Amino acid sequence: MRRALRLARRGWGRTAPNPLVGAVVVRDGQVVAEGWHARFGGPHAEADALAKAGEAARGADVYVTLEPCNHHGKTPPCAQALIAAGVRRVIVAVRDPNPVAQGGIATLRAAGIAVTEGVETAAGAELNAPFLFTHADPTRPFVTLKLALSLDGALAPGDRRQRWLTGQPARRHVHALRAGADAVAVGMGTALADDPALTVRHGRRPRVAPARVVFDAHGRLPRDSTLVRTARETPTWVVGGAIPAEAGGALEAAGVRLLRQDGLAAQLRALREAGVRHLFCEGGAGLAGALLGHGFVDRLIIFQAPVLLGAGALPAFGSVSMGQGAPEHWRVVARREFGDDLMTTYAPVGR
Repeated sequence: MRRALRLARRGWGRTAPNPLVGAVVVRDGQVVAEGWHARFGGPHAEADALAKAGEAARGADVYVTLEPCNHHGKTPPCAQALIAAGVRRVIVAVRDPNPVAQGGIATLRAAGIAVTEGVETAAGAELNAPFLFTHADPTRPFVTLKLALSLDGALAPGDRRQRWLTGQPARRHVHALRAGADAVAVGMGTALADDPALTVRHGRRPRVAPARVVFDAHGRLPRDSTLVRTARETPTWVVGGAIPAEAGGALEAAGVRLLRQDGLAAQLRALREAGVRHLFCEGGAGLAGALLGHGFVDRLIIFQAPVLLGAGALPAFGSVSMGQGAPEHWRVVARREFGDDLMTTYAPVGR
């Protein structure tokens, strides 16, 4: 199952809105085939693995990271493919929450195929956390907040004399993280200070480029900013509740889409209704504080650089109000080093 989970990650950025899925076919204690869902609209992991296994699949065990689908969408149902292949047993990490696709386990059992559930369930659920969230909460996107911090917990020096805290390996990995989201977001302060592009420029390109989102209450995003100048090339949205008509008209004329909503909860709902299932937020302090304070952060990714910024630096969490719903306790999901920088992924306890 751990091998199937690693295979599933090969579809990163290419399968949405479908989940990441991997499959391994084992017969007589030997792996005879492997597969994964490589692209939305392409063969599912089970179909890919079964095609590679051929007759060796008969009487085999199949390890799959998500319950085999039970419906005919862009591809035939995987549950029926497993039955037709004559497999002996299917081992599943996580049940499919999608009401349209679920039911494969019951179908397999009805056909006399043994099914074992709950193998590496936690890892399987983490692999597809945004997908699972989509079917559990229709009111907002799954939110990942990424911050780069100094050793003393600051986002930037007071005079912004240094743009990057982290080294190039960490910054390149952020592009890979962007590729797995539907939209990349920043607050107005970051948009003004950094003039970011918020695109995936390193590593494997996603199947669909993530939209760029700026939380900009008053429509202050400069017309000559990179985001506005490239709005017709990559979807760019400005979200705010008090955007003046003149400023909004100029942004729309440049190809920017406006989402006029008051309040963070309503803004996130509007993004979800616009098709954003996974929102990857990159700060700054104001947006991070609001998201954390309202309990809207589902994964917090901290890149910690071996740098001290000292007095006057911009604190990362100074604007978080713990009384608004911010979870107090977080669990460590993963840690990884990029050169001298340490990336830690956290999740609120209970999520």
